[in-house]
Amino acid sequence: MTSDPTPPAADVAALPTAEFAFPGPLRDRLVAAVLDGSKTATTGLVAEYEREGEPLPEVGDRSVLVDSGGRPVAVLEVTDVRVVPLARVGLAHAVDEGEGHGGVDEWRAGHERFWGGEEMRAALGDPDFAVDDATPVVLERFRVVADLRGSG
Repeated sequence: MTSDPTPPAADVAALPTAEFAFPGPLRDRLVAAVLDGSKTATTGLVAEYEREGEPLPEVGDRSVLVDSGGRPVAVLEVTDVRVVPLARVGLAHAVDEGEGHGGVDEWRAGHERFWGGEEMRAALGDPDFAVDDATPVVLERFRVVADLRGSG
């Protein structure tokens, strides 16, 4: 799973944070999937990056994955980034998200529920936010370069 030794704590502290979903059961499942190697991809909304004023990820970017308690658990490195309309997300990406979806339709339904949920709408500052086929999404692939569990 990892290819680099655990980086010094100061280096880890200097990295941006990677958070999948919101703290709670979904984040816990996603973090576990990253750590067991079944999750090697994620999808975000371009609207999230715009709202936060954050640049889109780039190949080679590193970040610290945190669990629901805010504890650092791994260092991730971006290996691929594409921006596509939601309708263009393919099966390989859906499977590589490691959530056990049997197909793109199932993957999309789960993501639409999340993106249309109260927490996401509040985070985006748009109580009516909804996605459609044309919604731009960020398809990101990553690898774990350091497992930080036990280095705390």
